[in-house]
Amino acid sequence: MKKFTAVTIASVAAIALFLTGCSQVGAAATIGSTKITQATVQTSIDTVMAERTSVDTSQMQLETGEDLNRSQLRFHLFAGLLKAAATSLKITVSKAEIDTRREVIIQQVGGVANLPQALVGAGIASTDFDTYLEAVLNSEKLQKSFIDAGVPEADIAVKMQELVVATGKTQKVTVNPRYGVWNPETAEVNAAPSDAVSPSTTK
Repeated sequence: MKKFTAVTIASVAAIALFLTGCSQVGAAATIGSTKITQATVQTSIDTVMAERTSVDTSQMQLETGEDLNRSQLRFHLFAGLLKAAATSLKITVSKAEIDTRREVIIQQVGGVANLPQALVGAGIASTDFDTYLEAVLNSEKLQKSFIDAGVPEADIAVKMQELVVATGKTQKVTVNPRYGVWNPETAEVNAAPSDAVSPSTTK
C-alpha cells in the first residue's frame, strides 16, 4: 500500500509539471508578462555548442546536456530579473553604456581575437553578449543604490539576493518543467524530477 501511494504521488507530481509546461506553450520561462521563449534558449544553447568548436577547450570545464540547458535558461532568467528589479527602481542602462563596457571587456581579455575564448569559457553565447553586459550594468547600479542608501558593503550580496528573490515572487516567475523546477525562495532553477518531461536536446 505504501509503495502504491508513493508511486501515485510521484505520478501526480509529474502530471502537474507537464500541465504547467503546457500552459505556456513555446515558453521556456516567464517573468511577469515577459516570455523567454524556448527558441531563445535553444539558440543560446546551439550557439554555445557551435562556438566551442572554434576555440581550445581542453582546459575548460564545460556544461553539457541538462546542465547546459538549465544554465542557459538561468542566464536569461537572471538577466530578466535584474532588469525588472532595475526598472522598478527607475534604473536604466543605455546602449552607450553597453558599448563602453564591451570595449572595456575586450581590452581586459587582450583584444577582439581573444573574446571568443573568453565567452566560451564563461558559457556565454556571443549572441547574448550584450544581454550579459546589460545584466552586469544593472547589477552594478542596483548595488550602488544599496550603497547610496547606507547599506554596508558586506551586506550588499545578501541584499542583492533578497532583491532578486523578491522580484521573482512579485513577477510570478514560471519555468517550463523541461528545463527544471523554479524555486521561488532561492530564485534558482533546480533539476526536474527524473520522471518529469525530458529537457530539450542539445547538439
